[in-house]
Amino acid sequence: MRSLINDVIEAPANSTIGGNVKDYKVDIDVRWCSGCGGYSILAQSQRVMASLGIPREKFVFISGIGCSSRFPYYINVYGMHTMHGRALPIASGLKVARPDLSIWVATGDGDSLSIGGNHFIHTARRNVDLNVLMFNNAIYGMTKGQYSPTSLKGQLTKSSPLGVLDDPFNPAALAIGAGASFVARCYDRDPQMMQKIFERAAKHVGFAFVEVYTNCVIFNDGAFDLFTKKETRKEHTVELQHGKPLVFGNNDDKGVKLDGVTPVVVSLNDGSHSIDDLLVYNENDTSLAFIMANMTYNSNLPRPMGVFQVLSRQSYNQRVVEQLKYYESLPGANDLDKLLLGEDSWEIE
Repeated sequence: MRSLINDVIEAPANSTIGGNVKDYKVDIDVRWCSGCGGYSILAQSQRVMASLGIPREKFVFISGIGCSSRFPYYINVYGMHTMHGRALPIASGLKVARPDLSIWVATGDGDSLSIGGNHFIHTARRNVDLNVLMFNNAIYGMTKGQYSPTSLKGQLTKSSPLGVLDDPFNPAALAIGAGASFVARCYDRDPQMMQKIFERAAKHVGFAFVEVYTNCVIFNDGAFDLFTKKETRKEHTVELQHGKPLVFGNNDDKGVKLDGVTPVVVSLNDGSHSIDDLLVYNENDTSLAFIMANMTYNSNLPRPMGVFQVLSRQSYNQRVVEQLKYYESLPGANDLDKLLLGEDSWEIE
């Protein structure tokens, strides 16, 4: 960690602000399987970083273990490939030490929600100013096809030959419940939506979590086809857009309204309902975000895509800065022994 911090401090003076997409590409082969959704996520990340107007040496990508976690090798910024499930605490430490950096975490559904699950909920709760891209392929890809925390009930995998017995985690609902101040979902086949959401995440102050449906062509091919293929996605997904009614369907002939706090699908072409009856989305409403997130596994409802929640609250690293400034203003602030011993210490002779 100390080496990384020093490297960032001593970054070359001839770097450019933002730059071209090619500046963020590397001269090594990207070793994901042909057809992996990771290629699209990588390409959109490079485009967004080139557009933000931030010096390239101010970006850092940190990852854990898994297919997604090879990401730091494939983008030409500072990076660290860490331990399984431990990317978030390492990223948190770096953000506290260097709040000027734009720090991104590349992780998977296994890396972040299984062994890293405890770190995930507490980093969200603290609202550390990080941008977390979770590649959700609903399988353990790197270790060859075991079921993961987001695998569906009944799914046949290498470690569940009779079918998964667990109910899957709902990443968006988990992030909202844990207190993440920015929560969104997109998918690998829609580069425009990805770019828009990644850019919003980058500009958000606080914990920004983006779940990306990512096709694993080898071990879970087609897991999200219903929601991502051109032929079916309009009928089975609804885009969450702030201030706009929830309309979906091939001909924009369906919508979502609330019956109390229960979302229901209504028709817009049979005369029973109009667009004025539909729910107008508010991404600043936590209760509404949670209702939308919990539509995820309901087969009678469209799968929500887009930005679920955006909240404005102080980040953890901002609180650290304020606390240190306050401490430094106190008498005897440089007395390290006094700080470590506290008020409730004594000596025994």
